[in-house]
Amino acid sequence: MSRLGSVFSSAERKATDAAQLIGDCFHLSPVVVGELGENDRSATGYLPKAEFEVVANLFFAQPERSVRGWERAVDAQRRINAAVDRVIAEAPRDRNIAVVSHGGVGSLLLCHLKGIPINRAEDQPGAGGGCVYSFDLETRTLLSGWRRIED
Repeated sequence: MSRLGSVFSSAERKATDAAQLIGDCFHLSPVVVGELGENDRSATGYLPKAEFEVVANLFFAQPERSVRGWERAVDAQRRINAAVDRVIAEAPRDRNIAVVSHGGVGSLLLCHLKGIPINRAEDQPGAGGGCVYSFDLETRTLLSGWRRIED
């Protein structure tokens, strides 16, 4: 029997869809937490992939600076950390938690969990999507690094 006791997600469509799939498998209703969302990039809107990569590299390389009007990485990390703390506080203590969000969110949280400066080296591997890692809820120590969800 699974020890999954709750599912939380950002409000973005890909995350809510994935959280619903997980929730359905475990007979759980996902809870949407807006603060688990990706960094605010509304100042630029959609960017072509090559341009996005350049701006994302700057976002991670200069976390104290707003790059092209994007939310600063340090502010996004602070928001995400607070949201994860809230999720952990609200979830049943004797069960695992699934948090479904986005690569940038996972990267910023991972840097925090590792106690290292924000950097893109901690971004999810591959072409994005379908990656997970796990950490102990009490100690916030990593139990695994990034891995494909299929693994």
